[in-house]
Amino acid sequence: MHTGKIKKLVSDRGFGFISDTDGRELFFHQSGLVEAKFDSLNEGQDVEFEVETSPKGPRAIKIQLNKQQ
Repeated sequence: MHTGKIKKLVSDRGFGFISDTDGRELFFHQSGLVEAKFDSLNEGQDVEFEVETSPKGPRAIKIQLNKQQ
């Protein structure tokens, strides 16, 4: 499981980007959220996630709010 922060949200399109602790910026889609609603996310929020390879590069999936907040 990786950790990072929500870097940017594109609310009208249902996707965003996460900065992980390694400095990578990962794409995510609202369909990759677990137990969270896209509308409830905020930039800067801590998250945990897994990474998968997609045709356009790595992306975050199984995204959960960090329970230690």
